[in-house]
Amino acid sequence: MQKTKVDERLQAMMKETGALLEGHFRLTSGLHSGHYMQCALLLSVPRYAAYAGALLAEELAPLGPEAVFAPALGGLIIGHEVARQLSVPFYFAERENGSMKLRRFPHPSGTRFVVIEDVITTGGSALEVGTLIAGTGNFWVGTGCIVDRSGGKAAFPHVLHSLWEAAFPTFPQGECPLCRDGIPVEKPGSR
Repeated sequence: MQKTKVDERLQAMMKETGALLEGHFRLTSGLHSGHYMQCALLLSVPRYAAYAGALLAEELAPLGPEAVFAPALGGLIIGHEVARQLSVPFYFAERENGSMKLRRFPHPSGTRFVVIEDVITTGGSALEVGTLIAGTGNFWVGTGCIVDRSGGKAAFPHVLHSLWEAAFPTFPQGECPLCRDGIPVEKPGSR
């Protein structure tokens, strides 16, 4: 399926499920925006989760991943769907005292892996998970997400694979026009 058709279909799914929100939001990265993507609403529809997972798995399969890792919470459902499509194990990292930890699983070694996230704005959580797992003798071969809203600024040691590149403006809190206009801020993210 062409990238444009995927973008259009995902946008329609996001709107249908209420996953694309407008207002004034403090993103997980700390940046402010007039748009927020609550992919949990998109992923609450199993056929939409399966659709996105299959497309990401198709893009990442040529990298030969042997495992999928994701940051909790955003990457849980989509990471599991990608792993299911690739027929590889799925693991997730959680925040503990402000840092990502692989708490519930043994640390693998010598494994080719990908990191999956729902939305990437700065890429901080995905980068933290990838660095954590690579630091224990594994090979980080790729990163994928449903929506890349980083504007190309997310820094990974490889190309970021995304199903939709969304360009919504973001602002540091001190430069946010929505704050200046007195619009109340919502914080729907995971941190």
